Amino acid sequence: MTKKLLPILLLAGPALAQTTIKDALIKHWKVSGDFTIGVAKAMPAESYNFRPSPEEMSFGQLIAHLAGADLMACSYASGQKPPTMPAKIMALRSDPKTEIDRDLAVNFATDAFAFCNQAIASMTPEQLDKTVGTATRQMTAFEWLWSYFTHTAHHRGQAEVYLRVKGIKPPDYQF
Repeated sequence: MTKKLLPILLLAGPALAQTTIKDALIKHWKVSGDFTIGVAKAMPAESYNFRPSPEEMSFGQLIAHLAGADLMACSYASGQKPPTMPAKIMALRSDPKTEIDRDLAVNFATDAFAFCNQAIASMTPEQLDKTVGTATRQMTAFEWLWSYFTHTAHHRGQAEVYLRVKGIKPPDYQF
Protein backbone atom coordinates (compact mmCIF):
# COMPACT_ATOMS: atom_id res chain seq x y z
CA MET A 1 0.00 0.00 0.00
CA THR A 2 2.77 2.47 0.88
CA LYS A 3 4.56 1.83 -2.42
CA LYS A 4 1.41 2.80 -4.34
CA LEU A 5 0.63 5.84 -2.21
CA LEU A 6 4.08 7.42 -2.41
CA PRO A 7 4.00 8.18 -6.18
CA ILE A 8 0.54 9.70 -5.83
CA LEU A 9 1.67 11.95 -2.98
CA LEU A 10 4.79 12.97 -4.90
CA LEU A 11 2.70 13.95 -7.90
CA ALA A 12 0.01 15.68 -5.84
CA GLY A 13 2.43 17.89 -3.91
CA PRO A 14 3.41 20.19 -6.79
CA ALA A 15 -0.17 20.36 -8.04
CA LEU A 16 -1.45 21.47 -4.65
CA ALA A 17 1.33 24.04 -4.31
CA GLN A 18 0.60 25.77 -7.63
CA THR A 19 -0.24 29.42 -7.54
CA THR A 20 -3.25 30.66 -9.46
CA ILE A 21 -2.89 33.34 -12.11
CA LYS A 22 -4.77 35.75 -9.86
CA ASP A 23 -2.42 35.01 -6.94
CA ALA A 24 0.57 35.65 -9.19
CA LEU A 25 -0.91 38.92 -10.44
CA ILE A 26 -1.59 40.11 -6.90
CA LYS A 27 1.91 39.22 -5.75
CA HIS A 28 3.81 40.68 -8.68
CA TRP A 29 1.77 43.88 -9.03
CA LYS A 30 2.46 44.58 -5.34
CA VAL A 31 6.19 43.94 -5.75
CA SER A 32 6.28 45.98 -8.97
CA GLY A 33 4.50 48.89 -7.30
CA ASP A 34 6.77 48.88 -4.26
CA PHE A 35 9.86 48.66 -6.46
CA THR A 36 8.64 51.41 -8.80
CA ILE A 37 7.92 53.73 -5.88
CA GLY A 38 11.41 52.99 -4.53
CA VAL A 39 12.88 54.00 -7.89
CA ALA A 40 10.75 57.17 -7.89
CA LYS A 41 11.92 58.08 -4.37
CA ALA A 42 15.57 57.55 -5.29
CA MET A 43 15.59 60.65 -7.50
CA PRO A 44 16.16 63.84 -5.49
CA ALA A 45 13.34 66.40 -5.70
CA GLU A 46 15.56 68.96 -7.43
CA SER A 47 16.18 66.49 -10.29
CA TYR A 48 12.58 65.62 -11.11
CA ASN A 49 12.71 67.86 -14.21
CA PHE A 50 15.82 66.02 -15.46
CA ARG A 51 15.69 64.51 -18.92
CA PRO A 52 18.71 62.84 -20.54
CA SER A 53 17.86 64.46 -23.88
CA PRO A 54 15.29 67.07 -24.94
CA GLU A 55 13.12 64.42 -26.64
CA GLU A 56 12.64 62.39 -23.45
CA MET A 57 10.03 62.89 -20.76
CA SER A 58 11.39 64.39 -17.57
CA PHE A 59 11.78 61.99 -14.65
CA GLY A 60 8.61 63.35 -13.01
CA GLN A 61 6.64 63.06 -16.24
CA LEU A 62 7.87 59.49 -16.68
CA ILE A 63 6.69 58.42 -13.21
CA ALA A 64 3.34 60.17 -13.74
CA HIS A 65 2.96 58.53 -17.17
CA LEU A 66 3.50 54.99 -15.95
CA ALA A 67 1.26 55.49 -12.89
CA GLY A 68 -1.54 57.01 -14.98
CA ALA A 69 -1.35 54.20 -17.53
CA ASP A 70 -1.52 51.59 -14.75
CA LEU A 71 -4.48 53.33 -13.17
CA MET A 72 -6.45 53.18 -16.42
CA ALA A 73 -5.42 49.59 -17.22
CA CYS A 74 -6.47 48.39 -13.77
CA SER A 75 -9.75 50.27 -14.15
CA TYR A 76 -10.49 48.65 -17.52
CA ALA A 77 -9.51 45.21 -16.23
CA SER A 78 -11.52 45.37 -13.01
CA GLY A 79 -14.43 47.51 -14.16
CA GLN A 80 -13.86 49.77 -11.15
CA LYS A 81 -13.85 53.53 -11.35
CA PRO A 82 -10.31 54.85 -10.85
CA PRO A 83 -9.60 57.56 -8.32
CA THR A 84 -9.65 61.09 -9.68
CA MET A 85 -6.33 62.12 -11.16
CA PRO A 86 -4.74 65.28 -9.78
CA ALA A 87 -5.25 68.36 -12.00
CA LYS A 88 -1.55 68.69 -12.80
CA ILE A 89 -1.38 65.03 -13.92
CA MET A 90 -4.40 65.65 -16.16
CA ALA A 91 -2.74 68.79 -17.54
CA LEU A 92 0.28 66.70 -18.58
CA ARG A 93 -1.96 64.78 -21.00
CA SER A 94 -2.68 67.92 -23.04
CA ASP A 95 0.50 69.90 -22.34
CA PRO A 96 3.74 67.89 -22.49
CA LYS A 97 5.60 70.86 -20.99
CA THR A 98 3.85 70.36 -17.65
CA GLU A 99 6.44 69.39 -15.07
CA ILE A 100 5.60 67.01 -12.24
CA ASP A 101 7.37 67.44 -8.92
CA ARG A 102 8.59 64.62 -6.70
CA ASP A 103 5.84 64.79 -4.08
CA LEU A 104 3.07 64.75 -6.68
CA ALA A 105 4.69 61.94 -8.69
CA VAL A 106 5.40 59.70 -5.68
CA ASN A 107 1.96 60.28 -4.15
CA PHE A 108 0.22 59.67 -7.48
CA ALA A 109 2.20 56.47 -8.10
CA THR A 110 1.49 55.28 -4.55
CA ASP A 111 -2.24 55.89 -5.01
CA ALA A 112 -2.26 54.27 -8.47
CA PHE A 113 -0.56 51.11 -7.23
CA ALA A 114 -2.85 50.96 -4.17
CA PHE A 115 -5.85 51.13 -6.53
CA CYS A 116 -4.39 48.42 -8.77
CA ASN A 117 -3.60 46.15 -5.82
CA GLN A 118 -7.16 46.49 -4.50
CA ALA A 119 -8.73 46.14 -7.94
CA ILE A 120 -6.77 43.00 -8.84
CA ALA A 121 -7.45 41.40 -5.45
CA SER A 122 -11.20 41.96 -5.92
CA MET A 123 -11.38 40.32 -9.36
CA THR A 124 -12.74 36.85 -9.95
CA PRO A 125 -11.01 34.37 -12.28
CA GLU A 126 -13.96 34.82 -14.65
CA GLN A 127 -13.32 38.57 -14.80
CA LEU A 128 -9.74 37.93 -15.88
CA ASP A 129 -11.06 36.13 -18.98
CA LYS A 130 -13.62 38.81 -19.87
CA THR A 131 -12.91 41.05 -22.87
CA VAL A 132 -12.92 44.71 -21.80
CA GLY A 133 -11.53 48.06 -22.86
CA THR A 134 -12.30 50.92 -25.18
CA ALA A 135 -14.03 50.91 -28.53
CA THR A 136 -10.64 50.86 -30.24
CA ARG A 137 -8.74 48.57 -27.87
CA GLN A 138 -10.30 45.37 -26.60
CA MET A 139 -8.37 42.76 -24.60
CA THR A 140 -9.09 40.34 -21.82
CA ALA A 141 -8.73 41.78 -18.33
CA PHE A 142 -5.70 39.54 -17.86
CA GLU A 143 -4.10 41.00 -21.01
CA TRP A 144 -4.68 44.55 -19.74
CA LEU A 145 -2.94 43.69 -16.48
CA TRP A 146 -0.13 41.74 -18.15
CA SER A 147 0.57 44.36 -20.81
CA TYR A 148 0.63 47.24 -18.34
CA PHE A 149 2.73 45.28 -15.87
CA THR A 150 5.20 45.04 -18.76
CA HIS A 151 4.72 48.73 -19.61
CA THR A 152 5.62 49.59 -16.01
CA ALA A 153 8.76 47.45 -16.15
CA HIS A 154 9.78 49.17 -19.38
CA HIS A 155 9.41 52.69 -17.96
CA ARG A 156 10.83 51.75 -14.57
CA GLY A 157 13.94 50.52 -16.40
CA GLN A 158 14.03 53.85 -18.23
CA ALA A 159 13.77 55.66 -14.87
CA GLU A 160 16.66 53.59 -13.54
CA VAL A 161 18.79 54.75 -16.47
CA TYR A 162 17.89 58.37 -15.62
CA LEU A 163 19.10 57.70 -12.06
CA ARG A 164 22.37 56.19 -13.30
CA VAL A 165 22.99 59.11 -15.67
CA LYS A 166 22.70 61.34 -12.58
CA GLY A 167 25.18 59.11 -10.72
CA ILE A 168 22.50 57.61 -8.45
CA LYS A 169 22.40 53.88 -7.78
CA PRO A 170 18.82 52.60 -8.22
CA PRO A 171 17.30 50.35 -5.55
CA ASP A 172 18.21 46.69 -5.90
CA TYR A 173 15.95 44.75 -8.22
CA GLN A 174 13.00 43.02 -6.57
CA PHE A 175 11.02 40.08 -7.86
